[in-house]
Amino acid sequence: MRNAIIAVVGWVVLCGVAVSHAQDLQSVLASMDRAAASFRSAQCDFVSDQYQKVVDDHDLQKGTMYFRRQGTDVEMAADFASPDKRYVLFTGNLLSVYQPSIDQVTEYNPGKNKSDFESFLVLGFGGSGRDLSKSFDVKYSGTEQVQGVNAAKLELTPKSQRVRNMFSTITLWIDAARGVSVQQRYDEPSGDYKLTKFSNIEINRKISSDVFKLKTTGHTKVVKPNG
Repeated sequence: MRNAIIAVVGWVVLCGVAVSHAQDLQSVLASMDRAAASFRSAQCDFVSDQYQKVVDDHDLQKGTMYFRRQGTDVEMAADFASPDKRYVLFTGNLLSVYQPSIDQVTEYNPGKNKSDFESFLVLGFGGSGRDLSKSFDVKYSGTEQVQGVNAAKLELTPKSQRVRNMFSTITLWIDAARGVSVQQRYDEPSGDYKLTKFSNIEINRKISSDVFKLKTTGHTKVVKPNG
């Protein structure tokens, strides 16, 4: 009888935790929906750690990222300050990477995969919880202190097999009060991962349009590997 009671109590507790997590998940997704409804722009500093398992190597990168809504799309610009100067721009149907050291722009056209590009390039900034659930199976994993914020931890499994081939799991730490991401981790099937922390996040401040233009020279070479 004692074992039966313990089993029943354990089942009730687990059910209660499951219901609580489901409610917490819906609350976080709702906060992202509210943030997306009023989202116009965002600016933040970032520190990114790209880990490669085969060589057990960490590549640390720092810079500033910018996001803005243009119609139904969200554009992204990243200014990498170290270790090498580099600019990344995702706007319209084009992902461009400019390397001033060799004065070259590499352009990638996502084509029919544009929605996949958008789903993780602008993840956590301007995207709604509703759209998140369309592209990923979302699991709520409690809260953690990140960047001074008691952030909700969401584990995402891509629904698209194509995206799963690139990222087996994506983890977001969401500041539920503002509905934006303060940390992200992209895990690849190979064991490699990229962990990015965001700070000095400013929402809906005016951002110069020049940010979303590559500052190239008259001699810049343009390369289109999938063109």
